[in-house]
Amino acid sequence: MYQPQADFAGLFHAFTGGPGAIGPELTALMLAQQAGNPLLVSTASDIALFPGQSAAPRMESFRKSTRGFIELTAISHLPLAIAYVARRRELAPGDAAWRAQLQGLLPHIAKVRAANVAEMWRQHVNLPAFAGQEAKIAALVAYTLDTTEAYIQRALADAALLDFDALAAQYFDPPVEQLPVSMNAIMFATFGLAYVDIAYRIGAWLRGSGIDWARAMVLVSGQSGRPTAGVTWSSNSMCNLVWRVSDGQMPADRLYVAPHAPGFSVDQFQDRAALAELEQTYRRLWMHTRTSVEVSRQMFARHPAYVFSPDTARDMPPIHGLDDQAACVARLRRIMEDPQQLLVNCVADYVVDELQRNGHRPGEVPIPGFTNVDYEKL
Repeated sequence: MYQPQADFAGLFHAFTGGPGAIGPELTALMLAQQAGNPLLVSTASDIALFPGQSAAPRMESFRKSTRGFIELTAISHLPLAIAYVARRRELAPGDAAWRAQLQGLLPHIAKVRAANVAEMWRQHVNLPAFAGQEAKIAALVAYTLDTTEAYIQRALADAALLDFDALAAQYFDPPVEQLPVSMNAIMFATFGLAYVDIAYRIGAWLRGSGIDWARAMVLVSGQSGRPTAGVTWSSNSMCNLVWRVSDGQMPADRLYVAPHAPGFSVDQFQDRAALAELEQTYRRLWMHTRTSVEVSRQMFARHPAYVFSPDTARDMPPIHGLDDQAACVARLRRIMEDPQQLLVNCVADYVVDELQRNGHRPGEVPIPGFTNVDYEKL
């Protein structure tokens, strides 16, 4: 088996090797000098602030572990479930499993219909972001359940209704005279409502944390969503959220996406020793990356610099008003077809921008498919 020539290997490791090597030594020195810098780490479901100098960290959760997320995304996913059943039938037309899958949705729809009352949203979900809108959310859910149940019953009687042409014309994107609100609009609206809560709550938590953004070390750690998604600034919704909450005070080049770095769990926050070790892991990872950046700026100071701009990194189609369904559907299609995108990206930048624009009032975020529809009269 090949082995590098020993003297060359020695020179290689003199720079890149373990403790005592030139690279790790510089990283360690920078770490010691900036031990008091705040470290913000976001994973797929949680965000933690390590204030520095061994101060106790604070954590906030979002996504699956938070109120309302499952309830709203269950409705977001209902039209998607119909599409998946349709695709199964298309691939295996002689297999009757699609029929059992459709029928299996009906008991779930019935149970959700019984549970879906304004008081459930007001008292059980109980989110400040939804205050005053609970009855309308319940009406949106009821409309989606009724529309979907009716289509399922028709498709069980006429399997041709599961052809994608029929689905598009009668369920996903029908003319308004046939169906007042399309299921495409429902998916966008429910994704939007779920992210309004996340952006409002995490934004408030960050603003109340007293972070010195100019010194902050920010890391988006581990896998987010699909294994291929969220590995760049433009494809990870947390990057734009943190930067916007800082009002641009955080230099964008202080946020690194590290898809292969470890995550953390709520349980670790009960084990101070394990948490302290995890914090140092994150700090070393961040500083290891930063060392290269700062050395490069000194080495190549006479040449044009690489400058990253969050504004130019965003590439979702802009939404021009509440009735711009074409842009909403383009976003839905983009996040499903582009493996780099998190599903939440269809709404994330739009919601964050609207919250910033209106002074962080979640009830005033205009959501296409929700704000412009009176579901209680449908």
